[in-house]
Amino acid sequence: MTYEEIVKEAQKLVAKADASGISEHLAVQYNVTGEGEGAFYMEVKDGKVEVQPFDYKDRDILVTADGQTILDMMSGKLDVVGAYLTHKISAEGNLGKADILKKLISDAKKAEKAAAKTEKKAKKTVKKAAKEKK
Repeated sequence: MTYEEIVKEAQKLVAKADASGISEHLAVQYNVTGEGEGAFYMEVKDGKVEVQPFDYKDRDILVTADGQTILDMMSGKLDVVGAYLTHKISAEGNLGKADILKKLISDAKKAEKAAAKTEKKAKKTVKKAAKEKK
């Protein structure tokens, strides 16, 4: 995966995130190691989340890992704290703010599950209506 692909995927992941309930500012710089090496940041500000392909010098947290590990964390497939404790990532800075990151990921996962459930229910309704029409 190239650096550009990693950043694009990270942008897609945060596009689903709802930060409207988060009033605190959070800036996380991700240093990608190995394939796709580079740096990008995620910022939570004014109820919005964005990812940009730049260093963030005034960051709260600096996370270093390979691209797939970072994307797995951002998608919720990999627990942030677990990744840190098992040394899959290194992190420095105000790690207390990692709770904001966990909340953001957790809320995004819940929203995704709810959307999938709604979609499944809608498909059942359409299927049932189609059967009744026949």
